[in-house]
Amino acid sequence: MSGPMKQLDLRGVTVATVLPFDQNLAIDWDGYARVLDHCACQDGIAAVFVNGHAGEGGSLSDEERHAVITRTRAHIGARPLLAGIIAHSTAEAIRQAKLAETAGAACAVLFPPAPLGGGASATSRAPVAFVRAVSAAIDIPVSIFQYPVASGLGYSPQTLAEIAAIDGVVAIKEGSDTMLAYDENRRAVKQANPDVAILPSNYNWFLPQLALGGDGLLSGLISLVPQLFVELWQASLADDLKAMRAVNERLHPIVRAIYGPAPIMDMHTRMKVGLKALGVIANADPRPPLMPVTPDLCEAISATVRATHRTGDIRLA
Repeated sequence: MSGPMKQLDLRGVTVATVLPFDQNLAIDWDGYARVLDHCACQDGIAAVFVNGHAGEGGSLSDEERHAVITRTRAHIGARPLLAGIIAHSTAEAIRQAKLAETAGAACAVLFPPAPLGGGASATSRAPVAFVRAVSAAIDIPVSIFQYPVASGLGYSPQTLAEIAAIDGVVAIKEGSDTMLAYDENRRAVKQANPDVAILPSNYNWFLPQLALGGDGLLSGLISLVPQLFVELWQASLADDLKAMRAVNERLHPIVRAIYGPAPIMDMHTRMKVGLKALGVIANADPRPPLMPVTPDLCEAISATVRATHRTGDIRLA
């Protein structure tokens, strides 16, 4: 496709929504509507991201991905809606991105294809060709999902800089999971294209990432505690380090409860455990191959979430 450069302002707080299932592992649409009321329709939320890791996008059928986008679009009003593209090939990514565009997504978030995990992400050739091909095939902008460096799928600063120069790339969800990589990537991207938004998303590093510099926040944890992330972002906008530290202290118990225990891949299921403890959803189980959270961790997470609710840092819609 051809045309003017695609634009979308993604500065601010973007919530990556979790997706609840019922006892038979079909999508619980009533529960999902309550999730959206809790985290996506709050004041201070700039955009909503669906069908990513938090939303178990890799386990969904085309019909389910389409339904998640259309239902979310109808629920959240004018907020930008981002859709995850989790594919194993460029052709599949293009197909998913076209489906997302047709369903009403305003931005396609490109996860690195699994074949790039064999070392192809170490140089810019394959990732740049992948992003360029998908962006050229759709009329909506794209965002890049940066994986942790240790995964073998994280892009280098040079690769991200080349990607940022592609027409249609508007943001990078920065999840490198080291502060050095975050800073080097941020600097490289901003030098290549200052208009590309850097959205911190590094588990334990929200405060230091914003202190270094960022254009917003993007996290699945916002599904559970949206108010705290809005406060952290507002303090960052005000360059108020004291206020940022104060919010971070209130956020810390939740961060450790969700991200602390191994394996880290259970983090989004733990968020659903927290939402169940709050009465937002009825079932926290994920789709296989992910596993339910063990009973001892469920109790620890629930206790932390209830304590945070009592302090007023979690407010139900």
